[in-house]
Amino acid sequence: MKKPATKMNIFSKLIFPALRVIVLAYVGLSVLLYFNQSRMVYFPREEQSDSPESLGLGYQQVELVTEDEVKLSGWYIPANANDFMGRAVVLFCHGNGGNISNRLDYIAIFNRLGFSTLMVNYRGYGESDGKPSEEGTYMDMETAWKYLTEERLIPPERILVYGESLGGGVASHIAKKYRPGGLILASTFTRLNDRAAELYPFIPIRLLSKFSYNNIDRLPEIDSPVLVIHSSDDRVIPFHHGQALYAAANEPKEFTEISGDHNAGFLDSAPTYTQAIDQFVREYMEETR
Repeated sequence: MKKPATKMNIFSKLIFPALRVIVLAYVGLSVLLYFNQSRMVYFPREEQSDSPESLGLGYQQVELVTEDEVKLSGWYIPANANDFMGRAVVLFCHGNGGNISNRLDYIAIFNRLGFSTLMVNYRGYGESDGKPSEEGTYMDMETAWKYLTEERLIPPERILVYGESLGGGVASHIAKKYRPGGLILASTFTRLNDRAAELYPFIPIRLLSKFSYNNIDRLPEIDSPVLVIHSSDDRVIPFHHGQALYAAANEPKEFTEISGDHNAGFLDSAPTYTQAIDQFVREYMEETR
């Protein structure tokens, strides 16, 4: 006589195999994410589509070599032909996509404000050699800082370190290490892992991640004046990240809310954005001289 199916039999024949598939898929996805992290963080473009010349601005091609002998390419755009420093010198730490040729709108705004700008491609971006990595981006901007302070002899208090998106994680590293005249964190995260955990809540991101870009834990150790700029419409890095960064920063600090998406908010809110930076430099970098 055939025995009736028990609950245990049903579990072993139906549910257990299904659970096994789910577990294997979960493990497989975790392994895939672990070994492809760099591809999910960095989106470099080698071809440079434009230059400051298209804005009618003079500039110098800059070639730097890092401590680990990686060649970097960049631009130094003076405030004007007669003033190679201007009101301030912006050390620009770009985001994770494209290259510096996709940041001409920033150069135009900084120039109108009377700033000089140094933009350098991270390794693996634009005409820079190598492959991007977190430690590599830090080393790249440390090299850029030394170029400004040791070769151009620009006083640290005249340097405004600016980080957009992922570049915020690089900018906060530079500000903690060197104490510039000011730090701007625009559209950036508390920690890269915090944002990744929000996007993939079912994956143990903090256990698997090789990356940090830890802004929020650095800010209490940064003495430079800080300006946080974030759009309430940002869906790539939500607004609460900017609010948390502002709360973590030491005084003096400022917060400016803009509108528009992650990449174009500074253009959509150009008057507010420009005025905030102008006032920040005037109050914390010019009046203290």
